[in-house]
Amino acid sequence: MKTVQPRKQRKMLYQAPSHIRYKHFSAPLSPSLKASHHVNSIPVRTGDSVRIMRGDRKGSEGKVTKIDRKKYRLFVEGITRQKVDGTTVQFSIHPSKVMITNLNLDDKWRKESLKVEITKEAEKPEEKLVEEEKKPEEPKKERKKRKPRKTPSKKAVSTGRRKVKASTEEKEGATEIG
Repeated sequence: MKTVQPRKQRKMLYQAPSHIRYKHFSAPLSPSLKASHHVNSIPVRTGDSVRIMRGDRKGSEGKVTKIDRKKYRLFVEGITRQKVDGTTVQFSIHPSKVMITNLNLDDKWRKESLKVEITKEAEKPEEKLVEEEKKPEEPKKERKKRKPRKTPSKKAVSTGRRKVKASTEEKEGATEIG
């Protein structure tokens, strides 16, 4: 059964700029890559090896030869279909239907981004221990209590939007009685 997205979500998906479409091309990594890079998913690029996880071509593997960001499709080497006239054309696959089995790390930025993820994961527990050893426990400072808000006096007269205080004559009369 196909789920239908609301109109605005589909509009945002198909009118997204290229740098946001890049993020939509994310695919999960194979278990071995997850363990080595400490990342669950990463955007697919040309040169990555992928395994198809859904559809008629399920289980097939190959390198990504082309990516079509406009149509949200990628093309895998060796995955083709025959047209009625007998010619073979590459079969397009949505990036959510594949799993990355081997990464193309020719790009310097991609390699650095994966190293950053690894170092962040590795440094987190150590940093906490070092910080705890350095800082002795200090007593918590008490906060100053706020003064309660002043409410309008009982003699205030309401006139539409603004509250106007009673005139000074009424105040004098009230002090004489009270």
